[in-house]
Amino acid sequence: MPHTDRLVLPAFALALAALPFALQGLGLTLTSATDVVVFAVACLGLNILVGQTGLVSFGHGAFFGLGAYAAAISQRALFPGGIVAPALFALAFVALAALLLGLLILRRRGVYFSLLTLALSALTFTVAYRWTALTGGESGFGGVQRPALAGFDLERPGLWYTVVAVLGFAVLYALSRLRRSPVGTVLEAIRENEQRARFLGYPTNRYKLLAFAVSASVTGLAGVLSVFTHRFASAEPLGIAFSGELLAMVVIGGMRSLAGPAIGALFFILFRELLSIWTSDWLFWFGLLFVGFILFSPDGLVGIGRRLYRMVRPAATEDAAMAGRRAGAPENLPAFLRPDAPVPGAILAANGISKRFGGIKAVEDVTIAVRDRTLHALIGPNGAGKTTAFNLISGMFKPDTGTVTLEERPVAGLSPERICQAGLGRSFQITNLFPALSVEENIRLAVQGRHPGRFHPWRDARSEPAVAAETTEILRWLGLAGLERAEAGSLSYGGQRLLDMGVALATKPRVLLLDEPLAGLAAAERGRIGDIIKRVSTEVPVLMVEHDIDRVFQIADAVTVMNEGRVLVDGTVEDARSSKAVQEVYIGSGTAAMAAKPRPSAAEPRTLLALDNVDTFYGKSHILSGVTFDVHEHEIVALLGRNGAGKSTCLKTITGIAPHASGHIRLGADSLDGRSAASIARAGIGYVPQGRGLFAGMSVAENLELGRLRRLTGNGVHWDEERILAYFPRLRERWRTAADYLSGGEQQMVAVARALSGDVRVLLLDEPFEGLAPAIVESLFETFDRLRREVSIVIVDHNLDLALALSDRTVALERGRVMHVGPSQALRDDLDLRRQVLWL
Repeated sequence: MPHTDRLVLPAFALALAALPFALQGLGLTLTSATDVVVFAVACLGLNILVGQTGLVSFGHGAFFGLGAYAAAISQRALFPGGIVAPALFALAFVALAALLLGLLILRRRGVYFSLLTLALSALTFTVAYRWTALTGGESGFGGVQRPALAGFDLERPGLWYTVVAVLGFAVLYALSRLRRSPVGTVLEAIRENEQRARFLGYPTNRYKLLAFAVSASVTGLAGVLSVFTHRFASAEPLGIAFSGELLAMVVIGGMRSLAGPAIGALFFILFRELLSIWTSDWLFWFGLLFVGFILFSPDGLVGIGRRLYRMVRPAATEDAAMAGRRAGAPENLPAFLRPDAPVPGAILAANGISKRFGGIKAVEDVTIAVRDRTLHALIGPNGAGKTTAFNLISGMFKPDTGTVTLEERPVAGLSPERICQAGLGRSFQITNLFPALSVEENIRLAVQGRHPGRFHPWRDARSEPAVAAETTEILRWLGLAGLERAEAGSLSYGGQRLLDMGVALATKPRVLLLDEPLAGLAAAERGRIGDIIKRVSTEVPVLMVEHDIDRVFQIADAVTVMNEGRVLVDGTVEDARSSKAVQEVYIGSGTAAMAAKPRPSAAEPRTLLALDNVDTFYGKSHILSGVTFDVHEHEIVALLGRNGAGKSTCLKTITGIAPHASGHIRLGADSLDGRSAASIARAGIGYVPQGRGLFAGMSVAENLELGRLRRLTGNGVHWDEERILAYFPRLRERWRTAADYLSGGEQQMVAVARALSGDVRVLLLDEPFEGLAPAIVESLFETFDRLRREVSIVIVDHNLDLALALSDRTVALERGRVMHVGPSQALRDDLDLRRQVLWL
């Protein structure tokens, strides 16, 4: 049993014993003490959803009211003179109702789930208030008896309080066991990251349904105790206001702690009873207090208590830096993770898979075969479709056409949990962990997911010897020993990458899928994790999407190169390295007609935009490091580099979307340091993001109007409708058409036009030619060539021929650093120099 639970249970027992005397000392009654316990039970039930599972219910009072009505009505109609039978009947009724309602309500997530619970509360209140023949309607349902039980007179307030207190303690004890059980740990995982829990093999909908039913039943028990306390049932608890009060008690007490909701219930009763003596507006002051807790102490009263305790006795800090781990050289996988025997031929095969998103064909007729005990790399430029193909194979999406087989068993279209159970484990491009849980808990959840006890609601999850032994061994093998108790979210970026891969491996996959496992890592970490991946692949086959093609060519056994949604090359490393088609994708062909046409420069000597030693981080990942370059008036600068080099991040840093941590950015005479994205846009920066980012459902005119609305500042060239339409005449015909109904080329035109709308000095273009037909590409190319006389342009595009032909100068990035600055013509005409700068 965790140390905190060992303290909570006896403290709660002592509090229950002292509560009647304490309240009577304040001038309150035993009924008030009973109400505190009743409300504590209701809040403990609600906290199973809100605090443990992360589902916010605005209508849980409905189950409180249903329990009360079911007990009252059944006592009169079915079990006259009884108390145990009506109570059991009410609990069964509430549990059944919760199961049926949960099947409906849990089909929706997030705000929709909360709104459905709100609707449930409003609906049940209306029914109870108007069904006078059954519920008594406005007058309520009275005449409830509290008969003797086993010779004890329950009419005595002290004895009834004892019964309620014993039941309240039993509820807390049961919920503490549930909290520590495998089911309870999965509920916490769902709260932290439901998607990841599904990819560990957990059918999360079943767990949420169980949590919903148990939560409703416990809250229903509180309603049963309330109706026997007051001998009266009314529609009031079914209303929205009562549900809001329950939620407020949970939040004020501390929704992620075991006893916090009970503390919140005590606080609410005392606040109500004592303040109502002085003012009838006590609920107004309670509301203000609730807002204060939300803003300043989200962990509630328990959080305040912890902070005060730490002032007296500071907690020992866990060293979450990767330097604190105990790591050795990469070694073979632990025996329990190794497959029984190798499989001849392809173990994982995707045959002819295709996927469309709206009018965009992301993947078309892709075939990939992964052989056992090999490292198979999937590479390609931005927009090639490799991540979509990876997600089709791993079960994130279902292919429109084609098949995916694992050991000749079809797995395409299976849910993530069934994909995991079939033998596919995956990591994610953006580290996908349970950040508030410890390193040990992250691995244990993955190990536990393949053990039969994962559905056990009572046994301590940490007491399963096999799970504990495997968890310890995996942590030792990963080199994360010594960091078991550190929160996963507090690890360094490299540590999180390593843990993400470890979580995927802990599911004991037959094939391991890794999505950019080396992205954002320092050189030393990239080398170590690359060595681990290579060692793993000698026993468990690995399919890896990766941008670091240098490392890919060092460690991969087979390579599939994709471009524009299709497979370009599928073969050995040497096949990919020597392929002219692959080289053209990465360094361009140098023969495009548009690239051959001379483009006179309009650049002027004066510097307009300057970056000086700029560093940018995403969380703990160092993306840009000491980036320095400038852009002159009417100059076009190509910002180039391989995938993951930091090009898009550089544009986002200039716009303020990804604020820089150090260094300086200047626009003309103005500093952009520390300014918001909105302020930078008004200063004269126009930004066209990759993927366009149009306002769906709004017309072309409305998109441009929103682009112009707050940017009529006098900073730069003024772009009104007529000036824009002179550059994009096709948009005149589409002026009132919704932007999402346009073709891809027309959408790109709208995105550029919106970025220009208003007053603009510098235009930033992120992959403007991506996914467009050749005729549209040529049209946009000529438009950008004309625009150089109006504004300065920074362009990022993987079509190097076009970017080099259009630009005056090139800035090449590699792993977040500027590796080359020089005239674009030199790279355009000298393919050897281009290979040196931009290829291998």
